[in-house]
Formats: sequence, structure tokens, C-alpha cells
Amino acid sequence: MTSITQANFVEQTEFDQLIADNKLVVADYTAPWCGPCRVIAPLIDQLASEYGDRVRVVKVDIDKSQENAKKYGIRSIPAVLLFRDGEVVENLFGLQSYEAYSNILETQLRL
Repeated sequence: MTSITQANFVEQTEFDQLIADNKLVVADYTAPWCGPCRVIAPLIDQLASEYGDRVRVVKVDIDKSQENAKKYGIRSIPAVLLFRDGEVVENLFGLQSYEAYSNILETQLRL
């Protein structure tokens, strides 16, 4: 039986340290009231399960982390940002396929 890893929500206070401490971080900016966010939630969890040993995958609730969302210019959700060494290197807005997310991760892992 395969264990499923889920992306955990992170609080605003721990986010900066998280991106500083991890080479690659995928941050899914989401909210409980967002329909498209609920659609991609299983894809984000799949990323956490598949890449969790090489990439930190987290979720950020924009209602609870408004300053974080503002800092990174999040104006619409779902928004998935990829951080490399603390800097945003990729961003995807709206509904995307699992392949779109995994392709970006594969590219970043090869760098």
C-alpha cells in the first residue's frame, strides 16, 4: 500500500523561514471558498506525494496569510509559485494540469 503525502498548510510566520531553508518550494495559494482551488488540491497533494523527498510542497491560505499573498503579488487564485533558493522562479495561475506542475518541477530539479 502506498502512503499518500498531503501538502500541509503553512502559517504566514513560518513561510519566510521555509523558503530560506529549502532549495525548492512549491506554494499553492488557495482559499476554502475557491472552487478552482478545490479542483487542483488533489494535484498539489499528488506533487507532495511524488516529489516530497526532493521538493517542499505547501499550501498557503490567502485569508489567513494576506501579507504573504500581497508580498508575492497574488491577485487571483489558484496560484502556484515555485521558489528556488528563496526567490520566485515560476508561477502558474488558474487551473492547470498535473503535467504542467510536474514539468516545471522536473525542469527545476535538473538545474
